[in-house]
Amino acid sequence: MNVSMEKIDNVSARLIVSVEENDYQEKVTKELKQIGRTHSIPGFRKGHVPFGELSRRFGKQVASDVINNDVYESVINYIRENNLGILGEPLPVEVQELDLKNQKDYTFKYEIGLAPEFNITLDKNTHIPYYPIIISQEMIDEQSNNLRERFGAQVPGEEVTPKALVKGSIMELNEDGSIKEGEDAIQVTSGIIAPMYFKASEEGEKFNGKKVGDKVAFNPWVATEGNISELASMLNIDKDKAAEAKGNFEFAIAEIIVVKPADLNQEYFDGLFGKDNVKTEEEYYEEIKKMISSQISGNSEFLFHMTAEKQLVEQYGNVELPVAFLKKWLVARNEGLTEENIDEEFEKMIPSLKWQLIKERIAALFEVKIEEADVIAHAKMIAANQFAQYGMANVDDDTLADYAKRMLADKNYRPRIVEEVGDIKLFAAIKEHATLDEKPVSIEEFKEIAGKQ
Repeated sequence: MNVSMEKIDNVSARLIVSVEENDYQEKVTKELKQIGRTHSIPGFRKGHVPFGELSRRFGKQVASDVINNDVYESVINYIRENNLGILGEPLPVEVQELDLKNQKDYTFKYEIGLAPEFNITLDKNTHIPYYPIIISQEMIDEQSNNLRERFGAQVPGEEVTPKALVKGSIMELNEDGSIKEGEDAIQVTSGIIAPMYFKASEEGEKFNGKKVGDKVAFNPWVATEGNISELASMLNIDKDKAAEAKGNFEFAIAEIIVVKPADLNQEYFDGLFGKDNVKTEEEYYEEIKKMISSQISGNSEFLFHMTAEKQLVEQYGNVELPVAFLKKWLVARNEGLTEENIDEEFEKMIPSLKWQLIKERIAALFEVKIEEADVIAHAKMIAANQFAQYGMANVDDDTLADYAKRMLADKNYRPRIVEEVGDIKLFAAIKEHATLDEKPVSIEEFKEIAGKQ
């Protein structure tokens, strides 16, 4: 079996595969004999089917499968052995119907898209901006307040604050503001609401500053923006009746529940950071600052990725692509793409295609490799972050390893983790070899810069 290449232009080519009978006949014979040994064929004992009968029944299909498989394998081997950088996958120029009775030798042609040749220079002369976020005292205080509330206790309050729970009776009102009477009136004697979660904030604000014994007229329908499930739960009625409850109600406040923030004491420090890891308020605020830094550093890193990608595509993205081939390949491989919409969709893909080429050049330049240990470590980090979201900050390594193992066993999730690891290592290499122009910014400035990317 002979494979040769015919260049069409700088980024397109055809691979021509010449097949003679002796290239496939031996394998076809072997396959047919295997069928005779393993298949039950009416009128014959298993293993005693004459070869001529096997050839008559199965010869054409077996030969077709053998030839097609061997031809495609030869194409892939040719690409690999000749170190051809290709985009997409080889596409057959035409589908041939084999006529084994009258023809023994065949010629197959495959189209390929060649990756453009270009070089990347990425060293300390390459300057890329990096925007670390300045951690303000306001951010530290806000984080501390949130944590103290989370570790705090619910206690009776004197007046309704923005985060209070309110208990009392909820009575339906007539249009004139009087309490509705009768069997069809909606009356809840032991109601509880959380004004902070009202979808319509103006309804929640009606409760601010109110005390036990005060009465507040509000509209539950407006407060929930007509969410029937929430309305039914608030008014303790079925959903059909809730769908009609669009008027005002009176809430008579019987009890106010507020959160008393945790005191800055050793019990709180131990609960948050582990026993005796933090002992003073100074150490506490320093750990809060580290916590914030850990949380927001990913934002700076993400913006760096966007900035570096945009800058490198602008610098090296002026390359020739095998456009005609790629459009044909994309249509063949994606159900949602057709000859009618491929032009518009392809334009959207061009930046990511160019970035993929640049990524591959950078990875080769700096010998970026993804090891299994890197993948496992990243999966464990994802697991640790997920546990931390539920307040479990000190999960042991065995638990993380088991959780990571299950994530990586998911054939849909694993490729995403591998891709993330690849990007992390790629951008780490860029940071190491380029010059980062650090420009510390406030959170407001950071949002403005990110919004322009």
